[in-house]
Amino acid sequence: MAGRHLKTLFRAFYTRDELAFRRAASEIIEEEQAKQHHALARDLQKLLAAGGSYDTGSTVVLPEPPKDREGEWPLAEVRTPDRLMEDLVLPLEVTTLLGQIVDEVHRWGDLDAAGIPRRQRLLFRGPPGCGKTTAAEALASELGRPFLLVRLDAVVSSYLGETASNLRRVLDYTDQAPFVVLFDEFDALGRSRDDASEHGEMKRVITAFLQMIDTYRGPSLLLAATNHSGLLDSALWRRFDEVVMFRLPTVHELRRLLRLRLRPVPHRGVDIDKTAAALKGLPHAAVEKVAADARRTALLRGDKEILPADIDDAVKAVTARPW
Repeated sequence: MAGRHLKTLFRAFYTRDELAFRRAASEIIEEEQAKQHHALARDLQKLLAAGGSYDTGSTVVLPEPPKDREGEWPLAEVRTPDRLMEDLVLPLEVTTLLGQIVDEVHRWGDLDAAGIPRRQRLLFRGPPGCGKTTAAEALASELGRPFLLVRLDAVVSSYLGETASNLRRVLDYTDQAPFVVLFDEFDALGRSRDDASEHGEMKRVITAFLQMIDTYRGPSLLLAATNHSGLLDSALWRRFDEVVMFRLPTVHELRRLLRLRLRPVPHRGVDIDKTAAALKGLPHAAVEKVAADARRTALLRGDKEILPADIDDAVKAVTARPW
């Protein structure tokens, strides 16, 4: 570890500058990765992502995200990610690609030096509740970076020209530190310019945003997620380095996710195969709700074990509602 990294870490701790601290920590992780110290690098990434899992003796806060013109509404929200790649139950091709992206981000410097384009802009597409936001958080955890969720409800403004200005404020903020940035429900922003329902201002916003992401060379990983990819402007697709499809889970994946979510609590007698079959055709979020509802029922009953009836009741409620 270079002495300058230690000096930067201690100086950042003393001044409570989390941005500087994270930059130095990320450089140390990249250095250990380059030395093939993969286990150490992975542990450091998890510690950095955990945020509050170790006591520094003080509370360190990132600078506030940018706000709208009136200064009333934040345009983005900084979160500490709490999901890891091992928490995901996704198709092999998706987890493989996400793992490749994690490895590549640590070697962006090598790619830049060799003149090889980064894969820095990803589009997640697929039905609601199929793990797009969770995967974005998991990427942030694995990279040891803060997770920046862009609030499109605040970004899109009724003032002429203000939406593009808000987007510029967000991207300027992502230049300040290495974030994992998610533009969720991206179709609200990137709707096709051929859509007759879109007015001229939003068409200008899309053109401006295309130019912004084309020229973005900052330290952050940019992600966009949409449930309605058919609504996106055709010019947006080629601006993304990868388009990742999140589909509905198979019954086998439902079984894996159920076992994973029920693992913290005893659940003898629960028929995992039967439960997964009952949830066939539903998204990952439905399994998450079944597990959470069953655990809540058991806890409120004063029981440390989930009973088959708890799962049956949760499945009945989940399958009766729209997804």
